[in-house]
Amino acid sequence: MVVNVNNQPQTTEAATLTGLIDQLGLPKAGVAVGVAGRMVPRDTWDDFALTEGMNLIIIKAACGG
Repeated sequence: MVVNVNNQPQTTEAATLTGLIDQLGLPKAGVAVGVAGRMVPRDTWDDFALTEGMNLIIIKAACGG
């Protein structure tokens, strides 16, 4: 399936948000995910099902100023 991550198409076999985060090699800490203008709580990532064409915004925390 193809989902859009930060406005870029991403092909994935992941069924859940956790699977996509793992596929992208992102840490679970310091990462926030939004779908349809709403943040997805981290404790729901395992159950959050991805669908074809879904638009996700992934934000990574950065150190410094």
